[in-house]
Amino acid sequence: MKISIKLLTLFLGLNLTIAQNLKSVTYKDGEQKLLGMVTSNAGKKLPGVLILPAWKGIDEEAKNAALELQKQGYIAFIADIYGEGNIPTDNAAAAKIAGSYKQDYKAYQRRISVALEELKKQGANPERIAVIGYCFGGTGALETARAGFPVAGVISIHGGLAKGNDRMNVAIKTKVLVEHPADDESVKPEDLTNLIAELKTGKTDFQIITYANSKHTFTNPESPDYNEVMAKRAWNHTLTFLKEILK
Repeated sequence: MKISIKLLTLFLGLNLTIAQNLKSVTYKDGEQKLLGMVTSNAGKKLPGVLILPAWKGIDEEAKNAALELQKQGYIAFIADIYGEGNIPTDNAAAAKIAGSYKQDYKAYQRRISVALEELKKQGANPERIAVIGYCFGGTGALETARAGFPVAGVISIHGGLAKGNDRMNVAIKTKVLVEHPADDESVKPEDLTNLIAELKTGKTDFQIITYANSKHTFTNPESPDYNEVMAKRAWNHTLTFLKEILK
């Protein structure tokens, strides 16, 4: 009997793991092949969350977020911004390619738009979609809002907050949550000030939460900046926001 119970427990655990696996998805922006990932509940007409990964492309933090969002009843799709053959292998390469998309923000917005369409193809309810992004992806979440894409809300998690000085502020209609580490040296004080002014332009529904004693990648367990307490708080804030706008 004990052996049977152990085998049953193992079997159930294995089935749960299999059920939560992410599936690879091939899609395109023009001729560029893109390799995203989607949760295994695709096709069920559930609310959808597009995940924009950090500057090295799809990583464990993005994958874990997708699996956790599936548990909450969302279809999660992780976007591939760079495309096949363009994934950086080190920080220098990541800084170069991420920087190019920050400069050519319209190209970044186009890749996000393509990913949003793919999320819909994967079965997400087109009326209930949000975007979250980490680091470079956090910048992308704000670019989603700036582009006026039809999403219920965006969440920028330790993202870059600045935009070019030559860009005019526009009225941002979607809801915005910014999760900002207090000790993020990559974000200048004026970047935060300018973002607040930008969001006030269109009387945006926005919230900025600052996390004490936290450096740039404070939510990533693989980073030396990881702050477990603040990371858990940030994730709870993420789930609260998504529940409000999507359910």
